[in-house]
Amino acid sequence: MPNPVAYLMLLIWPFVCLALFRNLPLQRALIWSVLGGYLFLPPVAEFNLPLVPALDKVSIPNLSVLLILWLGTNERLQLWPASRTAALLVAGLVLSAIPTVLTNGDPILFQSLRGLEPILFPVDALPGQSIRDVGSVLIGQTLMLVPFLLARQFLADERGLRELLLAFMLGGLIYTVPALFEIRFSPQLNTWIYGFFQHSFEQMMRNGGFRPIVFLPHALWLALFICIALLSAAALARQTPVLDRWKMLLWTAYLAVVLYLCKSLASQAYALLLVPMVLLAPARWQIRLALVFATIAVIYPMLRNAGLVPLDAILAQAEAISADRAQSLGYRFDNEEQLLARAAEKPWFGWGGWGRNLVRDATNGNILSVPDGRWIIVFGTFGWLGYLCEMGLLALPIALIGLHLWRAGDAGLAPWVAPMTLILGITMMDMLLNATLTPLTWLSAGALLGHGERLAKARQSRYRHPEGAELPSRRRTVF
Repeated sequence: MPNPVAYLMLLIWPFVCLALFRNLPLQRALIWSVLGGYLFLPPVAEFNLPLVPALDKVSIPNLSVLLILWLGTNERLQLWPASRTAALLVAGLVLSAIPTVLTNGDPILFQSLRGLEPILFPVDALPGQSIRDVGSVLIGQTLMLVPFLLARQFLADERGLRELLLAFMLGGLIYTVPALFEIRFSPQLNTWIYGFFQHSFEQMMRNGGFRPIVFLPHALWLALFICIALLSAAALARQTPVLDRWKMLLWTAYLAVVLYLCKSLASQAYALLLVPMVLLAPARWQIRLALVFATIAVIYPMLRNAGLVPLDAILAQAEAISADRAQSLGYRFDNEEQLLARAAEKPWFGWGGWGRNLVRDATNGNILSVPDGRWIIVFGTFGWLGYLCEMGLLALPIALIGLHLWRAGDAGLAPWVAPMTLILGITMMDMLLNATLTPLTWLSAGALLGHGERLAKARQSRYRHPEGAELPSRRRTVF
């Protein structure tokens, strides 16, 4: 159980956010309010109030920055996306809660035979969802999108994108200190400071050593964040003047060493593929690769349902690298098969909350299959509607940047756009394996969406007559 320090940190974080906005430029304060909460607030600990979603390390910073910008500054909030596709996806993601709740009003009963008579007696039940749950889910979905909507408005310019990459790099460098401590002495910081360990300690041991977790949900989350910090450092190094570039390359090398010590094969593979791309490849090739990642992430459930994902070949490749990793991956695939079959019973709007999407023993309610990937969690909970809206909203910014690349080349692209698309794209790919959708993902997607909207607006203005009339062109509509 979390100790009083954990709840005290959650309570004081709004005041930390206020101090950041009073002492830092707006862009930097927005980023560090969200990033700092994600990195340093306690996981799992939350305040459960009636009729509202849980207030935790994600929702408290999101709500704080929204209220500060709305009530404490002179900034005029313009949260609604200019892109009609983005606006439709935002509305769909938030409002998908309504049909999901309304189609899951029936409780799920677990029954067993007792005595000599063949009579089923109720043992336990998962409650059905009622109309009062709609408000809580709507608020939860809206709070999740706050970093996305604010980043779209305030981080979409060249300076905002650079601030985002710089914050990722600095956050990663700061986090290497507790991470290296836990690699050496075992993951204990969350227990010492917040009074509990947030996951299975056995999963923090790998290859005769420890994997750091610090204050994140799992060691895989930490490894992915270090990978993002490494890619950010590489992007900043590429744009640094030649005389000072060696310093940034040293930080890049240092983060690469820490990532290796984190013992996460997937994040190491991402880095091996993408760091050379960020350092050497033209922006157009980086964006095209990000488009491939986003496309795969969006259509993955369709490929799984159609049997087009070569699971056996993937497991064989994993076996060639590590028998343990192949076993872990096979376990994930087996769980996904069971959860896909469960989701197929309510494909359009899903099973809703309370763990109703999980596969359970019909006699006692014990969980038999545990989801790992974010995609299967959303697919089982909100169905195709929620899944396509969430993954589509993450993929849309990359699609907008790709559309600009196709129509206008790399003219007008900020130098930080290409590495940001790669960071977002590889995070979407990782969401097929892990539930690694974080506020940092939404910040990246929002900043890229805002930049893509600005590029589309600039293109439209160039296709107008001097008098203001638009030329007939297939490039007229904002994507």
